[in-house]
Amino acid sequence: MQDAPIPVDEEKRIEAVHRLAILDTKPEERFDILTQEVVKKLNVSMSMVTILDSNREWFKSCVGLDKKEGDRAASFCGHALLAKNIFVVEDTLKDPRFADNPMVVGFPFIRFYAGVALFDYKTRQPIGVFCVKDTKPKKLTVQEIAIIIDLANKAEKELNK
Repeated sequence: MQDAPIPVDEEKRIEAVHRLAILDTKPEERFDILTQEVVKKLNVSMSMVTILDSNREWFKSCVGLDKKEGDRAASFCGHALLAKNIFVVEDTLKDPRFADNPMVVGFPFIRFYAGVALFDYKTRQPIGVFCVKDTKPKKLTVQEIAIIIDLANKAEKELNK
């Protein structure tokens, strides 16, 4: 497994995360609506609004998985955080970065992942990721990519309110 990369300006990124004061807050319908919508429209089993802290990924909204956080080093979102566009892994078992990832070889057996980085408007630092996951491989259509990006933009807007 390849650990999620750490941005060169990680200290500034973490400052932006903490400035938003969203970590460990209660679930909110405004985020849950977005994750529920993408699960339904893309017919995938999981979706999250993930905030990346120093050593963990924390889920502001989580559909399809009964967890509130995970290890940042093993996270898919840690990789998506640094992507310029949508970050897609069509089949995790065929990607050497993830083939032996604990979340691939064990529960929840992730075989597909797509995520879009979410930014703090003030600093333009990436603070989290809007993502979808599934237990079977998937190739996204252009329309599905547009849906993910649109809902990620809405999640980003909500984070910055």
